[in-house]
Amino acid sequence: MNSGLYEYGVIIGESQIHVKSDRREAVLQSIRDIKCHREQLVRYIQRHPSFRYELKPVKITRHAPRIVRKMAESSRMADVGPMASVAGALADLGLESMLRCGSRVAIVENGGEIAAFTERPITVTIVSSSPEISGKTGFYITREDCPIGIATSSSKTNHAISFGEADSVTVVAHDGSLADAAATAVCNSVLGTDVKASIQRGLEKSRKMRGVRGVLIIREGHVGLAGKLPKIIKVKE
Repeated sequence: MNSGLYEYGVIIGESQIHVKSDRREAVLQSIRDIKCHREQLVRYIQRHPSFRYELKPVKITRHAPRIVRKMAESSRMADVGPMASVAGALADLGLESMLRCGSRVAIVENGGEIAAFTERPITVTIVSSSPEISGKTGFYITREDCPIGIATSSSKTNHAISFGEADSVTVVAHDGSLADAAATAVCNSVLGTDVKASIQRGLEKSRKMRGVRGVLIIREGHVGLAGKLPKIIKVKE
């Protein structure tokens, strides 16, 4: 995976960005563009403070920046607030930047949310609060899977708002923004004392979301799968 790849990590405000590509100039351009898109988002929120706190889809202004439009669309598809898709949206825009630079392998991770395109197989490790899964299981991503967005939401971490009770919900979608928003929406639906029924409810919710390819739900030792996921493999320690 790492052979011949350039990578760079940077913290931009609340965003923890990690970029990999087979082209060095693509990595640098991606970081520049992510910073630019994030600045545009910050300025938009300064003018429209409610955008940051809404828990449902919102109407946006006519001339909103690209990142705002992308977040608004993904949140509408998942029926959550726009900030539920921010990490994935930034990852998507960083990925687009690398592809414009001619990258054949391009991966952007933003706080665990991933947007990727690759012409050679790569492994993406699944992170969960379930110790039996986290860091030990992953997706084997091939060219046929791409472009791809992968995002995980959990009720057991405090970095984002969640109303559910899942150890983790990992969503695979056509891009990172939708995967991010959908993971939040599905995780919110996994709750209740009947663990198996709560997982089934989450799976059913994911099936109704256009653009979502598949979902992996983990709760209290139980696992639910739906849709078409990349090949699941064991990750060598």
